[in-house]
Amino acid sequence: MSMTEQSRKSLMPNSNNSYINLGLTPVKHFTIEEYDEYGHLNQGGILSNMTAGAAAGIVEHCIMYPVDCIKTRMMLQQPVTGGTYRGIVEGLRSVILHESPRNLFRGIGFVACGAGPAHACYYTTYETFKRQIGEFRDEHDSQINYAISGAFATLVHDSFMTPVDAVKQRLQMFRSPYKNVYNAIHGMFMKEGIRAFYRSFTTQLSMNIPTQSTNFVVYETVHILLNPEKCYNPKVHVVAGCLAGAAAAVISTPMDVAKTLLNVQEKSLSKQLKNNKPIIGMINSFSLIYRTNGMSGFIRGLRARVVYLTPSTGISWSVYELFKYILGLREGKRV
Repeated sequence: MSMTEQSRKSLMPNSNNSYINLGLTPVKHFTIEEYDEYGHLNQGGILSNMTAGAAAGIVEHCIMYPVDCIKTRMMLQQPVTGGTYRGIVEGLRSVILHESPRNLFRGIGFVACGAGPAHACYYTTYETFKRQIGEFRDEHDSQINYAISGAFATLVHDSFMTPVDAVKQRLQMFRSPYKNVYNAIHGMFMKEGIRAFYRSFTTQLSMNIPTQSTNFVVYETVHILLNPEKCYNPKVHVVAGCLAGAAAAVISTPMDVAKTLLNVQEKSLSKQLKNNKPIIGMINSFSLIYRTNGMSGFIRGLRARVVYLTPSTGISWSVYELFKYILGLREGKRV
């Protein structure tokens, strides 16, 4: 065992939330700022945190993009004939056989470019607030801490990703009128103005704050239960991430359906409005969904969302923890 490992194992918390050495090396007091179980958030730590977050976002979105495409189509209230699927597998098969496999990846490069900085800020904001709130409340492992920190992280994340999602979902539609990302951005801006990119922002925040707070609370809770030493353990990260994703998917599906409607602006539904105006606002979206399909309209694509969010959250947390481990943000041993 190295001297560094001996020193780390000999560190124990005292009543003042400092860490003291019990005798294997010369006695020294460490404040919570100098030693933290979760990670060092000094200048270098923030850079590593952002790198890990960016990697997690890009990998997650790229791997799950085909499933996300089918999920978007399954959430439409009045899908075009030929774009109706009973499940993810049927949807994937239909696109591959009757359209083109390339249609499953339309806009993936644009989304990857947005997901990198969005997730970098997302995870860094979460870690920073979790640590600061933990120091303020003198309680680092707290569900309230996780939820509040997750809410602030979501606010930052959605500021980046709302316009990206709006463009992405226009491209993912069955028989989308847009040829590519530039064509979609230009067409949306010329016909609907800048509001087209942030029309679902309020709805997306209303969906993602409870969703991501649930994600962080479930992940951290399961992680502590299965891995109380908080060392790097890939299996635990996958299990905790998948459970967090499944829980978040179930509670957020109605809001995701409403967000999808605001983003894609289904023509068949917008015609129900006076003067054929765009669908604007969460209440208006909920009203149209209920009038069209009743209460069942709010859970359209539920299975697809669970199938999408469960592995995607597991992938995101696993990649994030892996990069933290590689970059030395979390000092621990692999088990």
